Amino acid sequence: MSLKRILGAMALLLTPAIAFAHPGHGDNGLIAGISHPIGGLDHLLAMVAVGLWAAQQKGAARWALPFTFVGTMLIGGLLGFEGLNLPALESGIAASVLALGLAVALAVRPPLGLAVGATALFALFHGVAHGLELPDMSSPWAYAAGFVAATAALHAAGYAVVRALPQVAAPLVRLAGAASAAAGVWLLAG
Repeated sequence: MSLKRILGAMALLLTPAIAFAHPGHGDNGLIAGISHPIGGLDHLLAMVAVGLWAAQQKGAARWALPFTFVGTMLIGGLLGFEGLNLPALESGIAASVLALGLAVALAVRPPLGLAVGATALFALFHGVAHGLELPDMSSPWAYAAGFVAATAALHAAGYAVVRALPQVAAPLVRLAGAASAAAGVWLLAG
């Protein structure tokens, strides 16, 4: 499948979220859940970076990183629904953008346990933030299904870009990681 087709398919998947990003559609939380990871630059960059980084890995890390992120993010979301707030929540999210961007830029391949642990920590921050922003009158389960689906789609998009590009384009992926890391520095400074 060509990169153009993959990107086109991803755009079609995300179109409903963009079209219904404003409130009042009676979506019961699903559209709000889909929109949250896509609408926030910090979430968007981190989640695409997880897919990019996973695609740079070998073996089990290719699936373990995205699955760890999604699963831990869901746990964090459930904690956020209950009102748990983490200290330095926004700084933790910004730090994840920086760290994941650097991981992609440098194409690091740490031991699987370290990579999974870092990914889980970052996902916990993102999940709690999602959970704390549950819209009033929304079903937490529909909202969670939305942010899980959007996150998985963003991971898949990052992964597909790396896997679809020829090996000679690897510097472009690293450049994207560096740009994400720079955005993380900007978010931390802001």
